[in-house]
Amino acid sequence: DYHVEFDKHYYSVPYTLIHKEVWIRATQSTVEIFHNRKREASHRRVKAPGRHTTVAEHMPPAHQKYLEWSPERLVSWAQKTGPHTAQFVQVLLASRQHPEQAYRSCLGLLRLGERYGQERLEAACCRALPAGIHSYKGVKNILDAKLDQVKPDEASTVVPASHENIRGQDYYQ
Repeated sequence: DYHVEFDKHYYSVPYTLIHKEVWIRATQSTVEIFHNRKREASHRRVKAPGRHTTVAEHMPPAHQKYLEWSPERLVSWAQKTGPHTAQFVQVLLASRQHPEQAYRSCLGLLRLGERYGQERLEAACCRALPAGIHSYKGVKNILDAKLDQVKPDEASTVVPASHENIRGQDYYQ
């Protein structure tokens, strides 16, 4: 994408520099990115590993259009599928420092409703949330495996009190 990694943090550069070699100069307070000896970007240094610092002008035009959207708009679209899908979109948006970084995942999730049907998507989100699955891929895997159509069998998740393969704490004393 149009970010470079420095000190485990991602800083944006103009999208025209994708796959081009850049040079980074960093101080305690600033990170500068150069290409062909010309400074292309300058950012305040951030010590937050795994996060992104993005300047809107660095984004390709297709990504800039996402800036016109809002998290509320995506949640509203998801609400048309159902409350669990809306809740799942909220979880995706909250999982990123900048909600815009989750827009593509949210849109991909909503497109699953076109492919598999709205009812199945809602059922998959309903199943994913309590299971701790909080990704587009996780919901897609549920749909691919048709687990959204299977009632969770609560009895199969109960561990038997005794079984020949269960040794118990007395075994280890």
